Amino acid sequence: MLEKQVEISIDQRAIVAAVTRFAEMAHRGQTRKYTVEPYIVHPVRVMEICRQVTCDTKVLCAALLHDVLEDTAVTAYEIHSYLYALLGTPGAKQTLDLVVELTDVYTKSAYPEWNRRKRKEAETERLAGISPAAQTIKYADILDNITAIVLNDPGFARVFVRESDALLKRLDQGDEQLYERAKETLRRVGNRL
Repeated sequence: MLEKQVEISIDQRAIVAAVTRFAEMAHRGQTRKYTVEPYIVHPVRVMEICRQVTCDTKVLCAALLHDVLEDTAVTAYEIHSYLYALLGTPGAKQTLDLVVELTDVYTKSAYPEWNRRKRKEAETERLAGISPAAQTIKYADILDNITAIVLNDPGFARVFVRESDALLKRLDQGDEQLYERAKETLRRVGNRL
């Protein structure tokens, strides 16, 4: 259930709408893992969750773009170039920095010899050093993903809850309200599994 969102200005809405279109183009042809929904529904929901606690345009845009570098052929340079026209130099850099912070480094393709547990442990260690703003986006990402996973893959949900719980133990500097909501959601889901 979505809670009340923080109001943003007309200019901010225009920027968020433009970045949504960019992210939608980047994810064109991709669908969510368990449904036939276009992939863009996930970044939009992550942004909407973030918007419940912040009106920072850079955070909202990074939420929309958080999977672009990891899951598409779009480059950091292309993202920065696009954002520069909307946010100027500092805003584009700050937004891209958040996206980079949220982009998995320890992927299966980059570390094929590592099992999932080892990759996730390394990723958790890396994510422990990300900024509070990036942590806030990660909380929203967990909150959105847990719903789809529990509904469609209860077996994997146990793994996801364990991994997310370990991650939240290291990521406690983001928005306190979302942090508590993510912890409580994982606790509640974990108790039902």
